[in-house]
Amino acid sequence: MSKWKEYNLDEVYDFASGLSKGASEFGFGHGFLGFTDIFKNFFVPNELTSLVNSTEKEQQSCSIKRGDVFLTRTSETDEDLGMSCVALKDYPKATFNGFTKRLRPKGNVEILPEYAGFYFRSPKFRATVSGMSSITTRASLNNSMLAQLTISVPSIDEQKAIADTLFSLHQKIELLNRQNQTLAEISKTLFKNLFIQEVSETWEIKPLEDVCIKIASGGTPLTKVKEYYNGQINWYSTKELNDNFLYESNSKITELGINNSSAKLFPENTVIIAIYAAPTVGRLGILLNNGAFNQAACGLIANEKEISFEYLYLHLLTSRQILNDMACGSAQQNLSVGLIKEFTIPVPDFEVMKDFTTIIRPIFEKGKCNTRQIVTLEKQKSNLLNKLMTKEATIEI
Repeated sequence: MSKWKEYNLDEVYDFASGLSKGASEFGFGHGFLGFTDIFKNFFVPNELTSLVNSTEKEQQSCSIKRGDVFLTRTSETDEDLGMSCVALKDYPKATFNGFTKRLRPKGNVEILPEYAGFYFRSPKFRATVSGMSSITTRASLNNSMLAQLTISVPSIDEQKAIADTLFSLHQKIELLNRQNQTLAEISKTLFKNLFIQEVSETWEIKPLEDVCIKIASGGTPLTKVKEYYNGQINWYSTKELNDNFLYESNSKITELGINNSSAKLFPENTVIIAIYAAPTVGRLGILLNNGAFNQAACGLIANEKEISFEYLYLHLLTSRQILNDMACGSAQQNLSVGLIKEFTIPVPDFEVMKDFTTIIRPIFEKGKCNTRQIVTLEKQKSNLLNKLMTKEATIEI
């Protein structure tokens, strides 16, 4: 083990701001690395799906090259500030978002982009960013603040060993996420082919309250009562609803918190729908184990004698625009539990539903299994990342 060297970021990187354009300039032109792309990914996606009408001068000043580090420079909270994304290749003619900072290597210190991708996402670096952010109405990072941040740099051989170990876990997680995306597309296609293009006049139209065992909103235990939190019960916010399986929540509550609030415990296969605040309205999740959620969401337990939970989920998913059109409110667009209960749904014949469930359930079960593996691997990666960057654990070269 060689001694790790500590550098201020301005010793190793040059800082630059990204491209700011009007909304009419997006959707055509050349590749664009958006804020969400940076926020959600350790590494710049292989293909940039967003486009912007950028000039040659803008492409030169806001270019994306291998080794570039992108940090979100503004956020609603300091916890979300300074989220990083690192480029592993050059992106000709592409530019990046104006609400981010680009850190381009000066070339005086050898840093593997793969190592940088993990270092800037490590708890060690994240803690320093959160600790120094300035909060007004929004958290923000400027060049002088960036210059005070540091990066720990081991030898190039150690960088490679660390990056290879973590990247192996990262790729497994990415593969499982891609599999889940494919499974989701297959499920939606099957549903549309069977139940949207082939609707039968013999199917009954029923309100959701007639085909569900329970429909109810969630609740939030008093945050000032510490005994209500950090328990063993999963408790989800609507931010965690992304048309996904829900296995482990960001926050957990206690049984005491459940008993002393309007929060309710729902079982596995409950479909959760966000009912407050556009564009969140209509986003879905499916519980993989017992859990609760806040009052901005509504839980639906399908009556399997009428419809399967998969059918319920896929019908709500394809009805999102209708649900959004139903949302009402002046300050923000909301649905009510009453509207959800009254929302009508075609109920296929029993044999049709049975055949569909036979086909769709293995697809959903595979997605569930993948999600459990993803959560486990994410924990392993996070723990190992923290230990490696604090030198609590080492890798033999």
